[in-house]
Amino acid sequence: MKFLRELELLLCTAAVGSLSQAARQLDLSSAVASAMLKRLEAELGVPLLTRSTRHLRLTPAGELFLGHARQAVEEIRAGQLALQAGQQQIAGVLQLSVPSDLGRNVLLPWLDEFLARHPAVELRLELTDRLTNIYRSPVDVAIRYGEPADSGLVALPLAAHNRRVLCAAPAYVAAHGAPASPAEISAHACLSFQLGEQTHPRWRFYRGTESAQVQIAARRFSADGDVVRRWALAGHGLAYKSWLDVAADLAAGRLLPLLTDWQGELAPLYLVCADRRQLSPLVQALRQHLQSCCAAYAGV
Repeated sequence: MKFLRELELLLCTAAVGSLSQAARQLDLSSAVASAMLKRLEAELGVPLLTRSTRHLRLTPAGELFLGHARQAVEEIRAGQLALQAGQQQIAGVLQLSVPSDLGRNVLLPWLDEFLARHPAVELRLELTDRLTNIYRSPVDVAIRYGEPADSGLVALPLAAHNRRVLCAAPAYVAAHGAPASPAEISAHACLSFQLGEQTHPRWRFYRGTESAQVQIAARRFSADGDVVRRWALAGHGLAYKSWLDVAADLAAGRLLPLLTDWQGELAPLYLVCADRRQLSPLVQALRQHLQSCCAAYAGV
């Protein structure tokens, strides 16, 4: 795949700031690497790199294209591994870290299905909302909301278009009413998620070209997302939760969606690992299973 090699060369060059060094890392001659880069720029019709006095740097077009190139390479590699997975037995130990709320209430039955389908797999499951240090913790992969801040991690989307939704129990709405606009949220009891020492006091909403950011005043904080959901079910206030976390509650009427003419912010769900070499046939099979589950569940 010539185009794949060209993208890999671009990513490596951008990372190390030197075409010759990138060529050495990819086992290419400098002449071949230069020709590959020129061919890629010709195919795209824009220069991607420019030379300064000491090293190469990305042009604005290169900066724009880089993220797409990284995602394309990851997807192609994932596809290659998925093909390999289809030809191999899915077996081995899977050490997996998942968010508490999503893990307990949504993922557990999906993981049961996966284990029933692949009896040679042994699962070691960690339920935590902490940002697991995947380099040091005894886990192979983690499932987390939001793209990781560490660009060195491999993040493969499971539910790229998942969003947060404002919701409350019918009992709370009956007693206190529902906000008619984002500005009215601050007058309500709000239930907040806390990660370590960091609280999340701002909720964002979007409607067409409009956006609104709300500073909430919460009395109840928890570092466990499932506790926030349970408080909402008990009628203690408004929750701003991932759709995946509360889809079943909304479908059953245990929670009511609020401000339905506004959209909550994106909360994409990713499968995260430290290195592409960890994308074994087992991990790829898990990813495919969870992707299909998320797609079906989004319509609950």
